[in-house]
Amino acid sequence: MAIDTRGEAAAQPEKPSKAKRTTPALFYRQAVAELRKVIWPTRKELINYTIIVLVFCLIMVGIVSALDFLLTQGVLAVFGS
Repeated sequence: MAIDTRGEAAAQPEKPSKAKRTTPALFYRQAVAELRKVIWPTRKELINYTIIVLVFCLIMVGIVSALDFLLTQGVLAVFGS
């Protein structure tokens, strides 16, 4: 049987090792190093992206508002007021 052939190590569960905490200074150095890798957008790109997001949000607000209005009218037509 497979149970009989197991060693003692299989019977004892492994204890998880404690994770080491980083110091605030190390965290800061790592954060700065990661931010240096970022490719920041130019001013023109940032303006374009902002306009695109605002237009998208306005379109979504319009769609949700229209659906809300239509569903409200449908519920009022079915159940009356």
